[in-house]
Amino acid sequence: MVDAHRTFVIVGAGLAGAKAAETLRSEGFTGRVILVGDERDHPYERPPLSKGYLQGKEERDSVFVHEPSWYAKADIELHLGQPAVQLDREARKIVLGDGTALHYDKLLLATGAEPRRLDIPGTGLVGVHHLRRLAHAERLKGVLATLGRDNGHLLIAGAGWIGLEVAAAARAYGAEVTVVEPLATPLHAVLGPEIGRLFGDLHAEHGVRFHFGARLTEIVGHDGMVLAARTDDGEEHPAHAVLAAIGAAPRTALAETSGLALVDRQHGGGIAVDASLRTSDPNVFAVGDVAAAHHPLLGTRLRVEHWANALNGGPAAARAMLGQEVSYDRVPYFFSDQYDVGLEYSGYAPAGGYDQVLIRGDVAKREFIAFWLSDGRVLAGMNVNVWDVTEHIQALIRSKTPVDREALADPSIPLDSLVGAEGA
Repeated sequence: MVDAHRTFVIVGAGLAGAKAAETLRSEGFTGRVILVGDERDHPYERPPLSKGYLQGKEERDSVFVHEPSWYAKADIELHLGQPAVQLDREARKIVLGDGTALHYDKLLLATGAEPRRLDIPGTGLVGVHHLRRLAHAERLKGVLATLGRDNGHLLIAGAGWIGLEVAAAARAYGAEVTVVEPLATPLHAVLGPEIGRLFGDLHAEHGVRFHFGARLTEIVGHDGMVLAARTDDGEEHPAHAVLAAIGAAPRTALAETSGLALVDRQHGGGIAVDASLRTSDPNVFAVGDVAAAHHPLLGTRLRVEHWANALNGGPAAARAMLGQEVSYDRVPYFFSDQYDVGLEYSGYAPAGGYDQVLIRGDVAKREFIAFWLSDGRVLAGMNVNVWDVTEHIQALIRSKTPVDREALADPSIPLDSLVGAEGA
């Protein structure tokens, strides 16, 4: 039986919002829990959209966080297909697109991010795609199958994680793929040139063509359909479909119009929150892609757009809303699957923040761990086709102590033996 004396509203029915709602109930909260989402689908996980589901290896129902019936059983009130259009912090209410006003005692903003749009001529043509929502993946899945059957061309703007995962999926369907990327290697800003080059080689081996050092300037069409794409160096690439994979922007409109503190875009953007995921308003919290949190372990403000952050951040925010002591210091983590390469990345090593990339294992066989170091300290580690090491990599990051570099590079020395063992 729900006790209506307190109401917690969660805006954003993705993974973070769904896990927050689940945690409120598992922690014994008996008040109203209202979950608002602007999509009609029940909360789902996003990694399959560019991985298993897009590739046809996973069924549609596998992406959902809970069975649809779970929400009623847990007394979670759902408002799906309804955007939240106004936040009145003084009155402590959220207004939905249909005019419904929801009072809250505590509010969680888990509004996520939106794909950045190409600001060039031709983006209104049929065949220009983004990938963020389940509906996007459903549509793109059909497009890739058609391109593969007809020997069609997919042009991808951006060689980040989404761009590369879709490239791998498209090649699996048999489509021709060209990737246009302004930097010198794939994943250049995330992994640096040393490791980014390896991913360029991987995709090239599978038939993906790269055009580095260029940006799209125009998408050319005929009768409303995509025919080609032009770049700022004068090249024209054949294309029957274009995917814009140039990043995502945090959905901060509610926070901005209500006067909550934000972070400048040049510093990653997002809603500013402390280590307990609380905003500048003590009754409002933010989590997931939209939250730029002070990270106690890393000593910086960080906005993380990855599955694990939503999975773990949602429960942390729920506990903070309940008044529990929370210091959200999870080591950032993500994973990717491309062809026969699986990887996990832990840590934070921004460009200019490290002085060495150290390799442990066999790069040629694509079975290795890459470590990003600063003064001998491990800032981040990425295991490629090497498994059951994430816990040890994160322990090295947490230790913040210099490690013996020769031992770190030697696969015969167990990683866990290096935690806390200083060296140069």
